[in-house]
Amino acid sequence: MWLTGNENGEVVDYCGVLKNLRKALATFAGHMGEEIIDEESIQPETDPLRSNEILLKELVERIKLIKKFLEERGECLSDIYEKTGFEKYGAIKRAKEAINENDETRKRFGIMAREVFKKFKACVNIEGVNDYRYDYDAINQLYKSLQKDRDEADITAIIRELHGIVDAVVEPQKGSAAMVQAPYDISKIDFDKLRREFEKSDKKNTTVQALKDAIEKKLERMLKQNPFRTDFRVRYEEIIAGYNHEKDQVTIEKTFDELLKINNGLDDEARRAIREGLDEESLALFDLLKKNDLSKNEIKKIKEVAVALLATLKEEKLKIENWREKTTTRDDLKRAIHDFLWDSETGLPSSAYSETDVTTKTDVVFLRILNHYATPNPAIYASKFH
Repeated sequence: MWLTGNENGEVVDYCGVLKNLRKALATFAGHMGEEIIDEESIQPETDPLRSNEILLKELVERIKLIKKFLEERGECLSDIYEKTGFEKYGAIKRAKEAINENDETRKRFGIMAREVFKKFKACVNIEGVNDYRYDYDAINQLYKSLQKDRDEADITAIIRELHGIVDAVVEPQKGSAAMVQAPYDISKIDFDKLRREFEKSDKKNTTVQALKDAIEKKLERMLKQNPFRTDFRVRYEEIIAGYNHEKDQVTIEKTFDELLKINNGLDDEARRAIREGLDEESLALFDLLKKNDLSKNEIKKIKEVAVALLATLKEEKLKIENWREKTTTRDDLKRAIHDFLWDSETGLPSSAYSETDVTTKTDVVFLRILNHYATPNPAIYASKFH
């Protein structure tokens, strides 16, 4: 029943016309609505205009593509479900090593796997689909294992595995068979030994990809904290471009070595704030404010300015709710930064900074605050930020 004549122009649908209309439109559009496949992408649930035979054939074709992809690299998908125990583990490890040949092959496998998931879902009620259940499960197992590797990439864990560490300090808990693993001191690593161990590894591709993933996460975090770390990003991209362009045993080992150097450089950069006597937030402002050819006293003064300016803004301007959304509050904050930097007591040393310099530094500091300080304490500087 439809009710019309309502003062507010509302239409009340008591007989489900809207729902049925949407269903009809979806059918004529070629699918029965949307469904999330493997938490990755939204795909049509089924296509009523295509026969079961065609849908099943498309699934088989997608599975064959992955089988061919692995066979070209000397691996067999069926080993993953036909073998058991250590042999099954070895089959998965070798398949992942083949997939991790480089960034292009890893991306290609991901696309093909998601296509299989989509087609299998479309065939879920079709007779004969379970003939391909083992292939589907094997692909899904590989896909999820690769995703887990990426999500849990950790440099310390990678080094532990290469060293084949069985911790010397492992004690059973009282009343339990559980074991306690001692923390591993990464600063005591013998990197020459680590390289030799990598040379012997039978999963070099997977190790390099895991190291890449871990460094990318670290780089992303550190660049958000301080934009003056872009040199690390440039160097990292050069290493990966070389790795993807020409692939052989020497290239893999060289890439591993260079990634370790990048990681060591990032660790050293992460400690720079402590060496400068600052925290990460103040260091970012200090890097924006400093310039070349400064004396020790001028550098000391700029550090003080960075700390004091940040504290002042947090105590006053950044406490204003939604300050970035209004022109007046944005302009007010920019004036406050300029006045602070220009002031003879609180500001930059006049011996090194002209009025033009102060205006320039005001602009870069304001943009930094505008882009990262929606609140006085942004998440990128929280201890648990990832």
